[in-house]
Amino acid sequence: MNYAETIEFLFSSLPMYQRTGKAAYKANLDNTHALDLALGHPHRHFSSVHIAGTNGKGSVSHMLASVLQEAGYRTGLYTSPHLVDFRERIRINGMMISEDHVVGFVERSREVIDRVQPSFFEMTVAMAFDHFAREKVDIAVIETGMGGRLDSTNIITPEVSALTRISLDHTEFLGNTETLIAAEKAGIIKDNVPVTVGSNNDAACDVFRNVAAQKNSPIHFAAQERTFTFQTYTTGQQAIFHFRNIESQSEESYTSDLTGTYQHENLSLVLTTIKVLQQRGWIIPGPAISNGLGNVKKNTSIRGRWELLGANPRIICDTAHNASGVQVVMEQLQQVPHRQLHIVWGMVGDKPVETIFRYLPRNAAYYFTQPSIPRAMPLETLLEHAAMNGLPGSAHATVGKAYQAATLAAKAEDTIFIGGSTFVVADLLAHLG
Repeated sequence: MNYAETIEFLFSSLPMYQRTGKAAYKANLDNTHALDLALGHPHRHFSSVHIAGTNGKGSVSHMLASVLQEAGYRTGLYTSPHLVDFRERIRINGMMISEDHVVGFVERSREVIDRVQPSFFEMTVAMAFDHFAREKVDIAVIETGMGGRLDSTNIITPEVSALTRISLDHTEFLGNTETLIAAEKAGIIKDNVPVTVGSNNDAACDVFRNVAAQKNSPIHFAAQERTFTFQTYTTGQQAIFHFRNIESQSEESYTSDLTGTYQHENLSLVLTTIKVLQQRGWIIPGPAISNGLGNVKKNTSIRGRWELLGANPRIICDTAHNASGVQVVMEQLQQVPHRQLHIVWGMVGDKPVETIFRYLPRNAAYYFTQPSIPRAMPLETLLEHAAMNGLPGSAHATVGKAYQAATLAAKAEDTIFIGGSTFVVADLLAHLG
């Protein structure tokens, strides 16, 4: 098979959550262990950092990978989902896995794939671990998919486990309270392995504290080490996050090219996780931290996090897709100067649309659409919910058409925002080329 045929095989033959939803979910690690055994336990051949949480785990993963690269380590990075190119999921020092490596893995593993019948995610995790082992990375930053305890990535024993903000999402799989969801995410905590926590949710923190105690795992809460004070912008592409170090009572400032206001919590968790890595013998000097945080986009090619795509009119996209994420993004959007706000909006069908719509501004012009995946909320359904919530707007069959309508209507002093789903942003980036 060539690369195009290989990707078609993976997308069409293996159950894929981002396309089919619940049918692709596996409530155990049996397939993962079977793949791992057949491949010779590749995850045992490199060190790792494991990231779980509801919001922010992608940003935290990319920040950490960028810093570790700047520190001189050959750094693997596994994230999901991809936006435009499947190979975005698996990177080493920012470079995507090659097409030849993807084809080679599937050809070598075809017998076990046919025998085990893994999900798309299970297979992708196996491919990543195999690639990192073969390419002899020093350390890999591994982002979980949906949960933690039963996530396919959860066969690793990392240097440190990091837990980001917890909120309600994927409740049909993880539980319908933040406490239940936190318990699933806490499943990545390993015996005697330190854990860092970025969430300031009391219920979630109690869960993490209890599980860490049971596992004899040292726990570090980022909020107990530094408090966020304010944020300033140097340009539209850089922001300075100002903190107060609680122990030394000194001021700290870090420049980042991830400029969303919500990034301060992620940045604080990254700094705490770096400190733990340093305590475990990893050499990460100050300049590597500064350079890594300031060049996350350059080093890792992360997209879709409060991403500025144009000016006059200002065009911004963000992958926030649950109530907690949408709330903070909409708060920042309202602070952006504009004459008129234009919002291109689509969702997947398993999100609490009524809750999310509460956070959408009433003074915006809306261009409703649906992303190009089977899980998308049908445009007709989205329009019905919008009308019931006092959010009238126009309907557009594709994200590209909705975006074109918004750009035609917008004036130079306006702002256009595109979001509601990771897959809306994915379609936008594909449309823009």
